[in-house]
Amino acid sequence: MNRLQKFAMPDVGEGLTEAEVLEWKVAVGDRVEVNQIIVEIETAKAAVELPCPYAGAVHALLVEPGITVDVGTPIIVVDTQPDAGPLESPLPVSGQLPPAGGTGGTDGRPVPTGSPDPDGAEPVGAKIGETAADGRVATLVGYIPAAGSSARRPRKTTGHGATPAPAPIREAFGAAFTGYQVASPPAPVPAPDDTETPVPTAAQTATTVVDGSRARSGAAPLAAPQVRKLAKDRGIDLAAVVPIRSDGVITRADLDGLGRDAGAPEPAVPGPTPVAPGAEYDPATRERRVPIKGVRKMTAAAMVASAFTAPHVTEFLTVDVTPMMDLRDRLRRRPEFADVKVTPLAFAARAVCLAARRTPEINSVWDEAAQEIVFKQYLHLGIAAATPRGLIVPNIRDAERLDLRGLATAITALTETARAGRTTPADMTGGTFTITNVGVFGVDTGTPIINPGESAILALGSIRDAPWVVDGQLAVRKVCQLALSFDHRVVDGAQGSMFLADVGALLADPGLALAY
Repeated sequence: MNRLQKFAMPDVGEGLTEAEVLEWKVAVGDRVEVNQIIVEIETAKAAVELPCPYAGAVHALLVEPGITVDVGTPIIVVDTQPDAGPLESPLPVSGQLPPAGGTGGTDGRPVPTGSPDPDGAEPVGAKIGETAADGRVATLVGYIPAAGSSARRPRKTTGHGATPAPAPIREAFGAAFTGYQVASPPAPVPAPDDTETPVPTAAQTATTVVDGSRARSGAAPLAAPQVRKLAKDRGIDLAAVVPIRSDGVITRADLDGLGRDAGAPEPAVPGPTPVAPGAEYDPATRERRVPIKGVRKMTAAAMVASAFTAPHVTEFLTVDVTPMMDLRDRLRRRPEFADVKVTPLAFAARAVCLAARRTPEINSVWDEAAQEIVFKQYLHLGIAAATPRGLIVPNIRDAERLDLRGLATAITALTETARAGRTTPADMTGGTFTITNVGVFGVDTGTPIINPGESAILALGSIRDAPWVVDGQLAVRKVCQLALSFDHRVVDGAQGSMFLADVGALLADPGLALAY
């Protein structure tokens, strides 16, 4: 087995094509074991921690945090034999870009460091910052031209002034370069007078400046792909950035230090600048742009697909839940509920499971491809949870088999896992019905959008004191509003109304559960 093993970005969900690297849990040189957590990634559904499939030492990290890569892209290299001595032919990978410079030959040109594989199969390339056999410098991803060659390669010429290809190129590529010619470099242009050209100081060289009036050389700026992406996100023109490195490669430090002198303290964030009446200003300076990716991107696509596919109907019901709140207080004093957090959401979940037995259409789904309505003999109850990364809907599997205590325990564990960002994609697939608890935000009700792949969703509003008529007398009661949205292709108005009425009745009088 090859000593160096690459671990590629896996498909941690159902058909996900990309993921973003959030945080590395290891560094280059760290020892790792099989199934040790090495990186945290974010897919379109959730944040996931990936275990290491190999034991050994971290040889290289191929992707920086914040970069989104396709499934199947190598992200880390592990040396499975770290005690076997130094590698004779390291892979062209590393965790950081080295400082400018490097090893040079006697003629001042970089010395190629790529070497053939020990088995003689193929060249394995060079380390980051070293020059490969073809004269290019290896970077974090791919290659760039060798140091000092910031201009584009000259065109081939066949007339006067053409010279044969250099000997190293002819020797490296053999007959493939027969007849290849390279234009001779232009002779240096002498200075117009004896005035000495001022040499920039180190501080001036280290200063990253953007000047719209600076003359452009016409050469493409040199930067690694992740630096190009960062510049694009920040709206920075790489052609207008003066790099710190002597080889002309633009790095993240150039972008981070944009507009600051080297060694200068971080400027304070300025407050709002007063604008004189009639003065012109750029509205873009008062806007903040966030890339659409991860959970937000997935949520947006799902909601658009649902809203413009399933014909939504929403019904509302106001319920006196005073008996339910009294029952909750009594259960809290019982020993079997001493370690369980019983919430109104747990009562609503139990009511949904019981009411769905009387209206099975609420737990079915429209199959457009097969032109069938699929009735589910199980109820995977989704609980919408607000997390720092966006809204997710993890499921309680086979919720109809759980009693009130089991549902309360499952909801507590589910919400804690979601808020910690540890919900797996498998826990968010296959749901059949969803409850969204908008009452925790003090909201009375709303018109929820059905989760794709389901036919109904229930919104549980806030529980508050309100005047209510009881036996002909006005009294202050605990009142809650329910909102049910359902797919009218699957659920008729009568069926949706019956289901909502059953849920409301069970919350208003929990003793009815004995009759269901």
